[in-house]
Amino acid sequence: MPGHFEPLPGGGAAVALDDVEISILRSLAIQLLELIGPGDEPVEGEDPLAALFAEGPTEPPSDPALARLFPDAYRGPTPAPRPPGEPGPGMTEEEIRAASSEFRRYTENDLRAGKRANALAVVRALDGLEPGGDSAAVLKLPHDQCRYWLGALNDLRLTIGTRLEVSDEDDAGETGLYRLPDDDPRKPMVMAYLWLGVLQETLVETLLP
Repeated sequence: MPGHFEPLPGGGAAVALDDVEISILRSLAIQLLELIGPGDEPVEGEDPLAALFAEGPTEPPSDPALARLFPDAYRGPTPAPRPPGEPGPGMTEEEIRAASSEFRRYTENDLRAGKRANALAVVRALDGLEPGGDSAAVLKLPHDQCRYWLGALNDLRLTIGTRLEVSDEDDAGETGLYRLPDDDPRKPMVMAYLWLGVLQETLVETLLP
């Protein structure tokens, strides 16, 4: 199981990680938490239920990586915008912006909370590992924890892929990453990106019936 997940009898998944791999994964998860930002904790003396009804932002994040993690709801595979005043299917650009802003206002806080929970689950699982020393430590994830890890691995790949200017649909761009020379400053980030892809793919495979 070194370097990839394998299924556990009765459900769940396991992966062997050495000290360096544990350190890298933990560092990446913490950096993801810092990128997503802290949650909205209730102010002392205020009703904690108020946070449940707090409205989120209406504009997409300025950071490209955050914009990838929290994309506009009505962008992408939608009908082509139509000019204002012209009949026909689709939405005007103004209508698309308004709908995206409204959707973001009521969903982004929950999305951020979910992504924080995923990353925290990774950090806590790694913190619970016994030091491997000369041998790898075996991380065993119960089935219910695999979902958190899948979410965090996906978010890490999206974030690093954005920094590398590679999208999930850009097969040529991802293939080119394998050909980077060793002295390229992007090489460590590329190696992490590819390794996370292996972890994500093999974790998905362990959950297939």
